[in-house]
Amino acid sequence: MTPIMRTLCCVALTFAASPAFAQSEALFAHKTITINIGNTSGGSYDLYGRMVARFLGRHLPGNPNVVATNMPGAGTLKAANYIYSVAPKDGTALGIVTETLALEQAVANPGVLYDAAKFNWVGRIASSNNVHLQWMTSKVQSIDDAKKYETTVAAAGAGNLSEVIPNLLNKLIGTKFKVITGYPASAEGMLAMERGEVEGTATSWAALKVGKATWLREKKIKVILQDVPTRSPELPDATALGELGDNPADKQLLGLYASGGAIGRAFIAPPGTNPAAMKALQDGFMEMTGDPEMIAEMAKESLDLEPMPGEALHEATLKTLATPDDVKAKARAIFGR
Repeated sequence: MTPIMRTLCCVALTFAASPAFAQSEALFAHKTITINIGNTSGGSYDLYGRMVARFLGRHLPGNPNVVATNMPGAGTLKAANYIYSVAPKDGTALGIVTETLALEQAVANPGVLYDAAKFNWVGRIASSNNVHLQWMTSKVQSIDDAKKYETTVAAAGAGNLSEVIPNLLNKLIGTKFKVITGYPASAEGMLAMERGEVEGTATSWAALKVGKATWLREKKIKVILQDVPTRSPELPDATALGELGDNPADKQLLGLYASGGAIGRAFIAPPGTNPAAMKALQDGFMEMTGDPEMIAEMAKESLDLEPMPGEALHEATLKTLATPDDVKAKARAIFGR
């Protein structure tokens, strides 16, 4: 046996004999991790959820199989409630749900059956910019137009910004959005708009520019609002939610909803998840975001990559839950809670 071969054998035996190494491998070896996506296919939750499912396993001990499944309902709150109360706590169940997870709890959304402070945050793959759009034949082609004319918009449930923001703006700045709720997710809302069932809807900018590039190129739609504090360089002509509000109290409330994009497309695990598995998931997730193959694939699909570690996401959640009582009370009054 050559010296090099002897060295390699010794290294292999050392790792094989290491209890820590064996224990780490056992966390996920021969297991399947399920990513529960809170929306139907076609939107950014689905795009990012399936992208992570493709690459996460290779960065976890034991190289588990990772699959993605859609669990739409209640603006992704169905999936959030499942992860909180039902999903296994061994690291094999993850979720990608609404960026307003903590905010919906703070404003007493009746669909919330969780305590956002207790979720385990795995990490964020990208921030998000939710946008509101109108079909080219609609009279409403701006927020100012929405104050003059009634316009129908498709919405995906009480936990989704497609429903929350139009109703909020109707109360605060006098827009005339007529919210048609009950659509499973943004893909169905956009289809309804294309068919003429409604004049507008909302989706993420990431999903729009990837899935509906033809609409943008042919000017079939107009983005009239983006749910962020300031305008994105990619959408300089679309009003930012943070610009609106006629008084400090209204601006503070709208700013709270505009801040959700920082949570973006993030992944959660159930409360009480095995700490060793949780550490492996968080470390593996951040390692995955540096995977050259995934980076190339996301660039090819025009998907943003803006990772954030789980600890920072947890801190942002606690900050949202600590929203001043008067702001939370105003939101509750607007939504009749």
